[in-house]
Amino acid sequence: MNFDKKLSINLFLLRVSIFIVMFMWTLDKFINPEHSIRVFEHYYLVKGLSGQLVYIIGTIQMVIVIGFLLGLYKKWSYGIILLLHTISTLSAWKIYLDPWGPKNLLFFAAWPMLAAIITIYSLREKDTFLTIK
Repeated sequence: MNFDKKLSINLFLLRVSIFIVMFMWTLDKFINPEHSIRVFEHYYLVKGLSGQLVYIIGTIQMVIVIGFLLGLYKKWSYGIILLLHTISTLSAWKIYLDPWGPKNLLFFAAWPMLAAIITIYSLREKDTFLTIK
């Protein structure tokens, strides 16, 4: 197997693994909108979201996440995923100052995922395995 084929398959594996995380975060907006409301209040300082607005945000996010999985409009779908995860990672900055607080150590998993998203965004032209052109 040549290098380009190996690279394409590995980028596909990154895409699927990133999709799984983003899909679960998106699904949470539909299954447990109260949790999403608390996350928006605590980490993004957005207060007063309604359940309906969370469903709208979740629907938009689901379209983007599925587009990302399918490799559609890579510059935009991969870029939005990168932006969303960057904001999510940086918004938890206080947790990184207290890594041994309750459940805080889990937040450090955001950094390798951010690196993976940066990698797939920068190599998006090579991510061709099982994508829709």
